[in-house]
Amino acid sequence: MSADTPIDSAAHRGLLQIEDCLDADGNISLPPGTTLISLIERNIANVGDTVAYRYLDHNRSAQGHAVELTWTQLGVRMSAIGARVQQFASRGDRVAILAPQGLDYVAGFFAAIKAGTIAVPLFAPELHGHAERLAIALHDSRPTVILTTSSASAAVEAALDTIGLGLRPHVITVDDVPDSAGDALTPVPLAVEDVSHLQYTSGSTRDPIGVEITHRAVGTNLTQMILSIDLLDRNTHGCSWLPLYHDMGLSMIGFPTVYGGHSTLMSPAAFIRRPERWIHALAAGSRQGRVVTAAPNFACEYAAQRGLPTGGQDVDLSNVVLILGSEPVSTRAINAFNTAFAPYGLPKTAIKPSYGIAEATLFVSTIAPDASAAVVHLDRELLERGQAVRVTADDPGAAAHVACGQVARSQWCVIVDPDTDSELPDGRVGEIWLHGANVGRGYWGRPEETRRTFGAILRSDTSEGSHAYDAPVGATWLRTGDLGFYLDGELYVTGRIADLITIYGRQLYPEDVEATTADASPIVRRGYAAAFTVPSGGGEQLVVIAERASGTRHADPAPAIEAIRAELSRRHHLPVADVRLVPAGAIPRTTSGKLARRACRAAYLAGEFSE
Repeated sequence: MSADTPIDSAAHRGLLQIEDCLDADGNISLPPGTTLISLIERNIANVGDTVAYRYLDHNRSAQGHAVELTWTQLGVRMSAIGARVQQFASRGDRVAILAPQGLDYVAGFFAAIKAGTIAVPLFAPELHGHAERLAIALHDSRPTVILTTSSASAAVEAALDTIGLGLRPHVITVDDVPDSAGDALTPVPLAVEDVSHLQYTSGSTRDPIGVEITHRAVGTNLTQMILSIDLLDRNTHGCSWLPLYHDMGLSMIGFPTVYGGHSTLMSPAAFIRRPERWIHALAAGSRQGRVVTAAPNFACEYAAQRGLPTGGQDVDLSNVVLILGSEPVSTRAINAFNTAFAPYGLPKTAIKPSYGIAEATLFVSTIAPDASAAVVHLDRELLERGQAVRVTADDPGAAAHVACGQVARSQWCVIVDPDTDSELPDGRVGEIWLHGANVGRGYWGRPEETRRTFGAILRSDTSEGSHAYDAPVGATWLRTGDLGFYLDGELYVTGRIADLITIYGRQLYPEDVEATTADASPIVRRGYAAAFTVPSGGGEQLVVIAERASGTRHADPAPAIEAIRAELSRRHHLPVADVRLVPAGAIPRTTSGKLARRACRAAYLAGEFSE
């Protein structure tokens, strides 16, 4: 059966219903024994012949050669790969996936879990510029087995030679494992509190660290996402180019397991080369029903610039839902995408500014299904002092912030003064703390850091009026390291504590400084500026590194640098010690596309940036 075949409700009577996941009070309570594998097995039993995942291979065809995997076929591949894993790994061992984006990656990830091991979704060594992150994750997780493909196996073996793990893992090329190998699989009972996978953090402010995600956490979080974004229609499809080692990419292959839907995937490289491919894949899904996708800011701006459909193609985006997150949401990204694709039917309610974090599996909050993205303008100087006070959009001191909506069902979020561990009132900026069954179990192999980060105790009163009201008695909280505030019942995220620019007795958000830098000159490549401080004479001084926009390589940088200095002085009252304009691609980014400001600062101090 094609993925485009309308769903027959009678054929879905045995599938998981959302009511099965709620208790009498409407709180999320998964059925006993619910794991990722039990969900897949339920789909195999009830809709086995329908497509689970489709991959658009743009290496085989410019239009994207479609390769499909039904639920039954996925089950066969999981059993075969899982049996081969069991030959070399025991229950609880780690199995790293170092494969290119594709259906082999999906099957390998689920197979590792089915085999009773802990999956570690990473990436093939072909991902240039991230060898250090891969080495850190492998040394930290110490996998017994690595799953890859025949096309990537030589690069994996070469990387292992360089990385030098104490005990070299056994490498399995999943596409060489025959279906018949599944006959040797030993069934492994899985518990909801078992760790299904380690989700490594992006590494934007520190070395990547593995979050232990249990079956209960991932099942709860997928249910929270489905309820919050109203994905209850079984004709809803997923569509994603996001890397499968990223938490948002994993969620895009996770949510079809809950109700037997399907997702269309493509590689990040295919999107970067031609962002129009993403738009056409969304349009194809939109013709069949609702299609949900996810992206960070840069992808929306990039698609708006270079992804407009060419020719007279039939492109209808009227059924698209786009989860926008992974960093503080940009008003410019929203406006650019809406303006570019409104002529193709994109509804004003399509973009859903959201907040998520790997330590909470992913999803925390989003705006209502029928809501459009909303922006408030706040007094910049008061915001620096921790107060969210509205001003008009034309106020010279206005800073725009996007609402991330309401916190998901059965999840609690409080804004806390990190110095006192006490909840702050609405309108005050503090650290975001979370509690819920979706929160991971802790950090792999780091008990002290787990206790400090996942075991926070809220010291303030949690009576009615508190955002912790009705949270379980004795709840422990996750310190996210993110800053935010509540205003008029909605959550706003302002940035990371570790990224704050502390200078001249002030605390500024780097995103604000970077946006001003981009506004100051068209030479600056928008979304590709990094602001940070460096030591100077016992204090700190501000440095800005900005990539050149396309077509400006030979432009004289002096006027742009002067404009940047002038605008930062006017808007933020900040002197700048150094402004560097560098070629496109020079600023390091994480594997999820975030600015790696810490790495950028280190590169600057090492003298690596020059015109």
